[in-house]
This record gives sequence, C-alpha cells and structure tokens, in this order.
Amino acid sequence: MHKPRATDFALDIAADLQKWRSFVAIGELGSLTRAALFLDSNQSFLSRQVNALERECGTRLFNRTGRGVELSEAGQRLFPQVKDLLERAQALEHDIRADLREPVGTVTLGSLPSIGTILTGRLFSAVRARLPGVSLKVLEGSSGQVEEWLTDARVDIAILYRYAPTLPEGEEALATVDSYLIGPRDDRLTANGQVPFASLDGLPFILPSAPNGLRTALDAGARHARIALAPVIEADSLPLQKQLTAQEGLYTVLPLHAVWQEVQEGRLQAARIVEPPFQRTVAMAFSRAKGPSSAVTAVTGHIVRIVGEMAAQGMWRS
Repeated sequence: MHKPRATDFALDIAADLQKWRSFVAIGELGSLTRAALFLDSNQSFLSRQVNALERECGTRLFNRTGRGVELSEAGQRLFPQVKDLLERAQALEHDIRADLREPVGTVTLGSLPSIGTILTGRLFSAVRARLPGVSLKVLEGSSGQVEEWLTDARVDIAILYRYAPTLPEGEEALATVDSYLIGPRDDRLTANGQVPFASLDGLPFILPSAPNGLRTALDAGARHARIALAPVIEADSLPLQKQLTAQEGLYTVLPLHAVWQEVQEGRLQAARIVEPPFQRTVAMAFSRAKGPSSAVTAVTGHIVRIVGEMAAQGMWRS
C-alpha cells in the first residue's frame, strides 16, 4: 500500500523572513539609519541582523561606503529574488487574514437563462450591499453547457434543473418547480389555471431542441401518456420562446418564474400542468475541483435566502 509522503522543506537561511525584510529595506534606502526609521527599529538591531545574514550566507551582502551602505555583487543577485519572496509571503498573509475576516474574491455562477433572469439581479443587489469584497461573474447557457462548465471548474456554483426524483451526490435541492403550459393572451386552454398533461397532445409548440433536460422529460412523459408533442419550431432561446408564444399563438412549457413578468402584465397566460404534475427540482451544485472558499459559501447563503423569498411570492415551492 502506498504511503502518503509529506513535502520535505529544509529551511535554514530563509526561515526568518523578518531578517530579509530588513535586507530589502536597507538595500532600497542605502542606509541603516533610514531603514531603521522606516521599519520603526534601531540601527544596532539592523546591523546585527545583517551580520547574522552574512554569516549564514557565507558572503558579504553589503559594502560599507562613506555615504552609507550599498548592495554587494552577491547582494544584488539575491535582492530581486528576496523581494519577490517577501511579496508572495505578504500576499499569502493577506489571503489568509481576508478569508478569516471577511469573504473576498470573484465567485463565478453558471445558470440556465430561465433561472438566471429572475435570480441574478436579486443576488447581485445582495452581494453588492453585504459582501463588498466579493464580485460576481455570471455565465448563462444550456443545461449541457452549465454541466460542462461545472466539470471544467469554470464555475464555482451551478444552478440547474433536475428531473429525476433524486439528485446527484453533493447537490442541494433549492426548490420544487411546477411546469406550466404557456399560451398567448386570452387563450382558452390556459385560462383556467390548470391543464391535464394529456391536453398537450398535438398543440403547436415552440420547444428547445434535444439534447435538453426539459425536452427529454417532456418526450418521455408524452410517450408514457401516449400523446404526440408537435413542435412547429425548435428554439433554445428563452426570449424567442416567449415572443413567438405571444405573437404567433404558439405554446411552450416553462416554470412560472420564467414568465413571471409577462404573466403579471397580461402578455402571456400560464396553466399548471396536472394529471400528472410535471415537476422539476432547482438544484445547486459546486465545482468539485475547487474547495468552497469563504466567498462561495457567503454567496451560497444569499442564494438560499433569495430562493426562499421567491417561494414566498409563489414562484416555486421551497
């Protein structure tokens, strides 16, 4: 059985970075006196630190001149490497302290257009007001694209629809969403607020093309109910689906939150599909290639809260 091994760092000369901080300050200012003032230290202490470094390195790092000190040839070779080391150590310390104090960094969210349209604006407002150190990057695409971004670690958080009764391992269910038959204004079929699944038989649909999670689930439901779904046009664009439904008297199938504004304004009508109900789960997934940073965790908390608020409005069920 393979035994795990720890990385073996043998540090001696570079173990005390404060001495090298003094080295850089003296090298930049050219004077022990000015360096002592800059570091809020004293000249004799810095002199002892320099002597200790030179003993450990086995070479002279500074040449003493009448005007102060200047880097020796060896000191000049070491100076840029030591400065780079100190800058990286400072950045590490900042990251550690920032993660412990407050979330910082960019969080990339991948979502479907029907979710992102209604969720992202609210999420941005919350992050902007309550997480000043966090910025959002939002990618919208088809379910296949979002899955690919998640696998490739291009997104930290993905919001997806799942149609199976159980979720993949590691995903969190945010809400249960009913599917609605969407029709144009004054449409008789959608006027009653509910419609049996069998009533979808032969309707002039605009639906997304396969492969697509909704289309796959609809086709499976149609086969089980022994009805025919008849899309007269296939389009993956949510705005186009809503536009042609309103203007051309077509039908589509969407969650209520995707047409919330249009229904409120009377431009579209929505009837919940029943007998049987046609439901999906809004799921939240995380990149497995990245550990959840404090920024991701904080944004996740706001997503859960906003989803609950949207459930209270009647867009879906928590």
